[in-house]
Amino acid sequence: GFMTKHERKLFDDLKSPHLKYWVPFVWFGNLASKARKEGRIRDSVDLQTLMNEMNKYRSWCSLLFGYDWVGIPLVYTQVVTLAVYTFFFACLIGRQFLDTDQGYQGHDLDIYIPIFTLLQFFFYAGWLKV
Repeated sequence: GFMTKHERKLFDDLKSPHLKYWVPFVWFGNLASKARKEGRIRDSVDLQTLMNEMNKYRSWCSLLFGYDWVGIPLVYTQVVTLAVYTFFFACLIGRQFLDTDQGYQGHDLDIYIPIFTLLQFFFYAGWLKV
């Protein structure tokens, strides 16, 4: 609903090896200049303000395009996955409770299931999947 059918056809027919996010900005700039010449925009300061805001928005889009273009290498995700699983394997070993039958002084069995360790694992594993 942002483009007419004719504009959509022109947009789709444009050949570009990259994204075409910049095309509507060029159209906007041309229409704003035309509106200034026709007297629809009364002052050049208003036109300059419009163009400055449009350029600011265009630069944000190009920054976003840069983030999309440069992907995260697969090695990073593998390292993070390995770190999360290694951490929780160490937690399984390190957070074991003492056997009360051995008679250690001052060490009683607190809980049978490490609830907070399980919650921590579910949060970290879920965050990893996101």
